[in-house]
Amino acid sequence: MNNIPIQVPEEFRSLPKVDLHRHLEGSLRLSTMLDIARKHGMTIPANVVRLSRLVQVQDEDNFTFDNFLAKFNTLRMFYRSPEVIDRITHEAVEDAAKDNMRYMELRFAPVALSRAERFPLEDVVDWVVKAAKDAEKKHKVVVRLIASINRHEGVELAEQVAWIAVEKGRENIVGLDLAGNEAQFPAKPYLPIFKEARQSGLSVTIHAGEWSGAANVREAIEVFGAQRIGHGVRVLEDDFTTALAREHGTTFEVCMTSNYQTGVVPELTAHPAPKMINAGLNVTFNTDDPSISQITLGNEYRLAVQDLKIPLEILKQRILAAATASFLPEVDKKKVIELLKKELK
Repeated sequence: MNNIPIQVPEEFRSLPKVDLHRHLEGSLRLSTMLDIARKHGMTIPANVVRLSRLVQVQDEDNFTFDNFLAKFNTLRMFYRSPEVIDRITHEAVEDAAKDNMRYMELRFAPVALSRAERFPLEDVVDWVVKAAKDAEKKHKVVVRLIASINRHEGVELAEQVAWIAVEKGRENIVGLDLAGNEAQFPAKPYLPIFKEARQSGLSVTIHAGEWSGAANVREAIEVFGAQRIGHGVRVLEDDFTTALAREHGTTFEVCMTSNYQTGVVPELTAHPAPKMINAGLNVTFNTDDPSISQITLGNEYRLAVQDLKIPLEILKQRILAAATASFLPEVDKKKVIELLKKELK
């Protein structure tokens, strides 16, 4: 059962795609959630529509970051076994493959996945790593992982996640991410963790400039040395930060539908992505949480071209920019870029 109802024109579905910002925890199929609930005796609505209201953004919802984040409270109930985590990882890659994905960095929060059954964090990471590798082979999508830390969970858990990610970095974990509520939880306490991760070979992406202003983008670039910014759509509020990001070539992982549903932009057609591109910023287009938002990356490409009037040729450049900004080693990155160039002619 496909829980993504939006019909995407073939010209956008067939484009080869790169997604740098997709959360595993926001990628669960509704049908899978119902199946997990039955098998594990969970008390949730048995009706797909009623369940959808708890875990997916609805048209009648108030579009605020509190309401968006609340969907994850329900989603955290479903990670009940190693088999479940294996399944949702496989299905996230399968759904991406159906959308013509060529390369994807799937970020996951070990703490979130471990919470329901108190699984050891290292075990959770092992399960996701193995499932992603298996799914990559099966579905012919190059998949790498980013370990995600939520600001509200505290430094001690963050240290554990970072240490495990560094240890598993020899496999397919390529980066460390700081996510969560930037409006109420500062990034600074996590700085030593991210510095050490960088020194140990992991790349860094920071959620910033989404629910708080451009100052957080500046901090992510100047203080954390982030190569990429998750969202960052409020960067244009400050000319200095815009110039700084342009000078550093910082990549922005823009997620347009998510930015609308979290109340960052008042209307989809008011999204600042075109202005960011015109300002010379390195913009890429991504999904964030495709199941929560009920979208595919093809939908976001359509939105960029048809609603925001970004020329198709510029979109194709942004796809290549995403591949270039990937956290892959240079040899592997070159292969992905060459494949995309052939397909985007």
